[in-house]
Amino acid sequence: MAGCFLCFFRFLEGFTVWGIGLGIAFGAVWLAGYWPPLFKKPWLWAVLVGSAFLTLAAICFIQNPLVNLFYGETTRSWLWSHQVLGRLVFLAGIPLLKGLIQEGAKLVPVVFWWRRSGKNLDPKLGVAIGAVAGAGFAILEAHHPLHYMFTYGFQWWGSLWMLFSVVNGFWGTFFTVAAQIAFSAVVGYGLARGRGWQFYLIASALHGLLDMALRIFPGSTYFIYGNPTASLGASVYTAVLASLVTAWALWLRWRKTKTMANPEISSM
Repeated sequence: MAGCFLCFFRFLEGFTVWGIGLGIAFGAVWLAGYWPPLFKKPWLWAVLVGSAFLTLAAICFIQNPLVNLFYGETTRSWLWSHQVLGRLVFLAGIPLLKGLIQEGAKLVPVVFWWRRSGKNLDPKLGVAIGAVAGAGFAILEAHHPLHYMFTYGFQWWGSLWMLFSVVNGFWGTFFTVAAQIAFSAVVGYGLARGRGWQFYLIASALHGLLDMALRIFPGSTYFIYGNPTASLGASVYTAVLASLVTAWALWLRWRKTKTMANPEISSM
């Protein structure tokens, strides 16, 4: 488990630096749409960094052990058949489990600030804070596929399939970052509205749908390896889902309201 946590920080050299830089760029592009007051409220940087490391820790120390416990070879040999595991549990159970754990971990810094504010948070600010929390882990997560792309190499001038693979890999990762930010932004809105657990469950289900892309389109890993049709299908699926959830989150962020629950939003 500790090795899983540390492996994210063992590749900070060579071309991987470009991967980290691209992850930050992808996150900045999507986060700009929510216009969070990162410089007016410096504590938001703590939310961004805290979300990244808390979610990574939750994946390594909670999510992965649970997946191995309930869906490993030993468990499935006596708990359920391989057919049931493959068709029902593995298809839906793991993505939902990942959604519940990751969205919960990303939400911890937001809940902390919500409680410090006396549970009185303007919904628009809630969306912005949630987006910042989502961006923290989204940037860290983007490092993984981008690391593979830069480490194992590619040639822009190679075959048509190689060119497609590179573009598709960047495209899929770009929209995965958008989805991670939007999920947390929606939960931030729900928390400010006093319906945090309802929106948390919605975001977790949406997160599960995102993770199902690589199961609905088997043969695609990180949008860059395997079957070209599967890789393209997974990236298009991800882009459509991310665009829809992002549109919802941005609508919540910028829609006009008659009253404001907290006057500090007017200074944003």
